[in-house]
Amino acid sequence: MIKILGKATSINVRKVLWCCDELNLPFQREDWGSGFQSTQVPEFLTLNPNALVPVIDDDGFVLWESNSIIRYLANRYGNDNFYPRHPQARACVDQWMDWQATNLNNAWSYAFLSLVRNSPAHQDPQQLAASITGWNKHIGILEQRLQSTGAYVAGDRFTLADIPIGLSVNRWIATPLEHPDYPAVAAYFQRLNDHPGFIRHGNNGTP
Repeated sequence: MIKILGKATSINVRKVLWCCDELNLPFQREDWGSGFQSTQVPEFLTLNPNALVPVIDDDGFVLWESNSIIRYLANRYGNDNFYPRHPQARACVDQWMDWQATNLNNAWSYAFLSLVRNSPAHQDPQQLAASITGWNKHIGILEQRLQSTGAYVAGDRFTLADIPIGLSVNRWIATPLEHPDYPAVAAYFQRLNDHPGFIRHGNNGTP
C-alpha cells in the first residue's frame, strides 16, 4: 500500500490523493506539514531534504515533487488513456502540467496568500492587484484552450493533466476576487465534478 506523507489541505498533496482515486490505488496518509508533524525533523528530511510535502513511499520507493509523483503513479498503475504513451500526446499532457507548476502557480501566489491565507507580508495593494490581474490572465489562457478542445485540457478526454489544472481552477474559483466571465472554464469545472476524486479532494470547500 502506498504511504502518502502530507496534510490533506495542501494542494500538492491533493494532487496525489486525487490521482490515487483515479487509479483505484489504496493508500495510507499521514499528516505532515504546518499544524501537524514538522517536516524539519531528521526523520522527514531523510525522505525529502527540501522539507516539503507530499512525499510517497511505494513499497520502499520514496519520491517527492507532486507532479513527479503523479507521473510515476500514472506510469506504473495507469493506462494509455490517462497518461498517453504516444510521445506527442504525452508531451501535450506534460506541457500543461508544467505550465500549472510554473506560470500559473507564480501568477496566483501573492493573491492567494493575501486573500485566503491573510498573510501580513502579502497585503500591498499594488502587488495584490498585479497578482490578481496575472492570475486572471492565465486563467484566460486556459479558457482559450478549453474553448479549443471543448472538453479537457489535453483534448477530448480526461488525462493526468486535469488533476493539477483542475485543482488550480478550484483554487481560483474559491478565492474571493473579481472573476472574469470564462464560460469554458466554468463548464470544465462542472465536468470535473463527474469524477468522485475531484469532489473528495478538489471541490470540497478547500481552495
